[in-house]
Amino acid sequence: MNHPSLSNASPSKTTIAIVCFIAAIGFAFDIYELLMLPLILRPALQELGGINPGTPEFEYWRGMLFFVPAMVGGVFGLFGGYLTDLMGRRRVLTFSILLYAIAAFASGFVTSIGMLLFLRCLVFIGVCVEFVAAVAWVAELFPNVKQREAALGYTQAFSSVGGLLVTGANYLAIQYAMSLPEIVGGHEAWRYTVISGVIPAIPLVLIRPFLPESPEWARKKAEGTLQRPSISALFAPDLRRTTIVTTLMFACSYGAAFGALQQVPSIVPGLPQVKSQTDGLTPPAAKKVEQSTAATVNGYQEIGGLLGRFALAALAVAVVSRRWLLRIFQWPGLVIVPLVFWFPARGDLEWLKWGILLCGFFTVAQFSFWGNYLPRAFPLHLRGTGESFAANIGGRMIGTSFAAVTAWLTTMLPSGSTAVAAAVVALFVYSVGSLLSFWLPEPLPEETI
Repeated sequence: MNHPSLSNASPSKTTIAIVCFIAAIGFAFDIYELLMLPLILRPALQELGGINPGTPEFEYWRGMLFFVPAMVGGVFGLFGGYLTDLMGRRRVLTFSILLYAIAAFASGFVTSIGMLLFLRCLVFIGVCVEFVAAVAWVAELFPNVKQREAALGYTQAFSSVGGLLVTGANYLAIQYAMSLPEIVGGHEAWRYTVISGVIPAIPLVLIRPFLPESPEWARKKAEGTLQRPSISALFAPDLRRTTIVTTLMFACSYGAAFGALQQVPSIVPGLPQVKSQTDGLTPPAAKKVEQSTAATVNGYQEIGGLLGRFALAALAVAVVSRRWLLRIFQWPGLVIVPLVFWFPARGDLEWLKWGILLCGFFTVAQFSFWGNYLPRAFPLHLRGTGESFAANIGGRMIGTSFAAVTAWLTTMLPSGSTAVAAAVVALFVYSVGSLLSFWLPEPLPEETI
């Protein structure tokens, strides 16, 4: 049903700019927090538990720190999506950003792996809820389809800016850790990196009083026409296919990222070029070289991801079919990503840098695709709940668990190669995602959402 009064209630350009600014910050620090773990995992386990890479105990905790927070975040994120439909986009969005900023800050002061695991769970809860609330919020500010596609695409591009920021923060922490105040009696760079997660709370606190609620959601709430959200409604005959296919495909996108791309910081120290640089160095000096090189390679991935997100934002306005928009990135990635991990990730640092840039381009762009697609896949009263089911059950819970699959597969391979395990996982999730694209529904007509 159309509502002509909607345009009259639409917020001003200034208000829209403020909302997009806050959403961009949220998207940036979603990825900032998610990509932090691969960068700090190795030194954190070494300090907190005396656990060295290559041991079964290291692989166990690596899997736990990737898997458990994702499971917890997915469950609570689904509940957060329901609350987004029930209580409004703005309130839930604000709470979620504050939650993960505070938890990230506290993570810098942990004294055990268990404490780190608990706080990472809180971080994931905030991240999982924030994505859903922000996407629904931004989408509902723009009645015009092309404006909405562009706004969602370009604000989500800041996710990759978040990846660059965390890479830069980690690099600076490594270089200048000894000049910073002591934390828990030392100057471990990974602690300063996790503490930097408090940054997004600062502009949020300053701008929060000026943020509007979604005009579309607020109007229906005021009129008493807003239907109550329900998870079971996602599996009604008219939405069942959409829910199942988007959930599984979202899982495949995240599976490629966490099962392959986010394994690079663990792969880099084992490359011949890095080993030759660390031969003869003291353990602290060798660790600094390994971490710096891993951060540099990770920066190439984030540049590729940023370019991919901007490419998606531009193409989202021009390409009508959502299936073909996704395939522009999905099908080349099916070939490129497994090959990068099978060849350069096993022995060539320079080629790995450029290969991981391409992997980032084709994989990370898919996350922006889902942010554009999902608001049009579910009706308004189920938008947060539907987005949350696909993103959190599919992406955060199933998809991120492929990091644990890669860790397990590494221990099962005779070579013990994380790169080979990542190549196998990448081939699997890209193949499944490409096959499922044939069943991906085109979005609902505008008048039904």
